[in-house]
Amino acid sequence: MNKKENEAIINQEPHIRYEYFVKKVCECEEVWILFKDSSAAIVDADGNTRFPFFPEKESAETFAVGSEFRAESIDMDNFINGWLKQMKIDGIKPSIFPNGKNMTIVEVDVLLRDLKKELESN
Repeated sequence: MNKKENEAIINQEPHIRYEYFVKKVCECEEVWILFKDSSAAIVDADGNTRFPFFPEKESAETFAVGSEFRAESIDMDNFINGWLKQMKIDGIKPSIFPNGKNMTIVEVDVLLRDLKKELESN
């Protein structure tokens, strides 16, 4: 993805970025997350723990500019059976493709349903 394409998708509305995220991560079978030290969690303005997930390394790195976070990939199996499973147990909702202005926050079951549907259509 070049810089112009990255900026175009990052500036879309949250629901469009969510749809792009689902399609892209199912196509590539990997998800990108930001880590700082050994933690990927961020705390939002309301004090809620969030894990920001991105469809591509470039979008994660764009979000992380000026911070100490670094982008790392998670394979799809680990994302579904590890990360999302544990987040559901812990009551943490995923933050999908934030851009510094807004994001989509979904229930784990909704994200799992959408991922499964997209994976079955591939």
